[in-house]
Amino acid sequence: MIVTFLGTGTSQGVPVIGCDCEVCCSLDFRDKRLRVSVHLQIGEKSFVIDTGPDFRQQALRERIRRLDAVLMTHEHKDHTAGLDDVRAYNFRQQRDMPVYAHHRVLEQLKREFAYAFAEKKYPGVPRLQLHPIDNQPFDVEDVRITPVEVMHHQLPVLGFRVGDFTYITDANFIAEPELEKIRGSRVVVLNALQLESHISHYTLTQALDVLEKIGPERAYLTHMSHRIGRHAAVEAELPPNVRLAYDGLKLVL
Repeated sequence: MIVTFLGTGTSQGVPVIGCDCEVCCSLDFRDKRLRVSVHLQIGEKSFVIDTGPDFRQQALRERIRRLDAVLMTHEHKDHTAGLDDVRAYNFRQQRDMPVYAHHRVLEQLKREFAYAFAEKKYPGVPRLQLHPIDNQPFDVEDVRITPVEVMHHQLPVLGFRVGDFTYITDANFIAEPELEKIRGSRVVVLNALQLESHISHYTLTQALDVLEKIGPERAYLTHMSHRIGRHAAVEAELPPNVRLAYDGLKLVL
């Protein structure tokens, strides 16, 4: 499996135009974070988890020539707004795009992208094939995927475990039974929004505490706002097995 971080940032705490904070002014490419998403290449199969507002830019940058399915963690716009851009894959592959998400999320997609589900569709709209999932393992293109339910304040969000890799974003609480699903993963990705307390996201310290409970060989932090600080400075203070992810980072598992 090849994991590519398409984006590691967030719409939370986005700086205003002309912001002169140290992160915005950084020349380190790792401090330039698009909205959070990840691409999984498993053999010949190609999946993305979430299609945020920057999805088209990310797919072009990483030259993702084929896409077999989209997995959605939840319905917030910074994770779904780029779904329209799967139409390029519809055209290239001549097939509808399978989208896997909780039924609540699928209903939200039907409202936000109503033109894609109209009885009489305008030519060229994205062709989406919706697949409801819950907190039970499911298969996509013969790949077994195990959901992990986490809480984003009061909103249930799905993370996903694929083999030895677990990806979780937009969480601030994970119940013990769900933590047990993650344990044994060699690589865990977890959100860490900022240093200060937040109502719906783990802080850096909280994320590190959760990772210590899980005990993966390697862990990567994602969904980071500019308030977390500069990549190089933060990473220098992390435990040896924990790194900050950055846009374009590739992991081979």
